[in-house]
Amino acid sequence: MSLTEKILSLKKEKKALILAHNYQRAEIQDVADYVGDSIELSRKAAQEKDAEMIVFAAVDFMAESAAILNPAKKVLLPCLGARCPMAQMVTADEIKRAKSKYPNAPVVMYVNTLASSKALCDVCCTSANVVEVIESLDAETILFGPDRNLAQYAAEKTGKTLIPVPEFGFCPTHLLFQPEDATVLKMQHPDATIMVHPECSGEMRKVADYVGSTSKMCRFAKESNAKTFIVGTEEGILHRLRKENPDKNFLLAYPDAVCPNMKLTTLDRLYIALKEEKNVVKVPENVAEKARASLERMFEV
Repeated sequence: MSLTEKILSLKKEKKALILAHNYQRAEIQDVADYVGDSIELSRKAAQEKDAEMIVFAAVDFMAESAAILNPAKKVLLPCLGARCPMAQMVTADEIKRAKSKYPNAPVVMYVNTLASSKALCDVCCTSANVVEVIESLDAETILFGPDRNLAQYAAEKTGKTLIPVPEFGFCPTHLLFQPEDATVLKMQHPDATIMVHPECSGEMRKVADYVGSTSKMCRFAKESNAKTFIVGTEEGILHRLRKENPDKNFLLAYPDAVCPNMKLTTLDRLYIALKEEKNVVKVPENVAEKARASLERMFEV
């Protein structure tokens, strides 16, 4: 029996749901019940009433969100070392300092934060709904963390003032994308459509034909008449894009754009976590309750 077959057998036996983020390894995506972005997957988990356990192939904050939104289910993270660098960039103390400096400004936290940060904000957002969340607030000045590029993107779209907390939070992988690389590829493939993630720099967004979250990119690629796409986000998404659009060509704007943290999840680690039910994600209830409220407010928007 192959490792994949063992995982599928255990999954059935334990009534487990395997969720994989769009940036996961191809073999992890192929064994998952659902592939998508972090909140999309957490909501799927809540809708699956028969599942008793969730194995979240992703990074720490995503598994935390799943545990917060599914308190009755056991949530496993296949590799405890899979931590999001951006999520570590904002601390509870920094948020408190910013709130004391701007007491009338609402606080919006990107879902790419730890539960302790979510517990201190008014509402969360994803890269897919950041504009709608910002527009829903009756305020012109908003504290936003931790991604400075996403804050700039939302400010451009809404005309509001977003103060980044911390000042220079970023995604190390999306910082690798530079406009020169996309421009050279565009010269080689003049009919190609450039689509990039809003976590990319402002300069990179300017050369793009389309800016959107991973879930929006997948939707856009399906609906577009374009046959070739230059993609500005982590390389794991190419597997899904190619599976869903076998007749289209996808090129990574920067070939080495790999998130090492996302790639820490392997079939071996997933199998052991599921077999031994190890690496259970737990969020203290007092923190989870507040974080859950900020996530639910986001869903209401």
